[in-house]
Amino acid sequence: MALITKTIATGWLADVPPENRFWCSDGHVLKNLSELEIALGVMSEETFGYHSNETKSDFSNWVRDVIGDEKLARDLLKSTTRARALRCVAKRIAWLNSKMAGS
Repeated sequence: MALITKTIATGWLADVPPENRFWCSDGHVLKNLSELEIALGVMSEETFGYHSNETKSDFSNWVRDVIGDEKLARDLLKSTTRARALRCVAKRIAWLNSKMAGS
């Protein structure tokens, strides 16, 4: 397991470049993990299902390919409900914030 430094945590929590933003089918445009957490809290089950189903893993792919957080991407891949995805993102953000406050 790779050591997550304060620098890495800061980068994963930062805004992504405009060209790498996540465009939700409901019109929300997300530029960081905090906005993903907020969006998961308010989006409809239909929107979640559009982006996360048996054939698509849009949230997981974005977190892995754009944010760079492999662990959260794996957790999102296993999240079959919006509520579970929300918990995974919220927990990861809290953990990353603790890394920024610490070492």
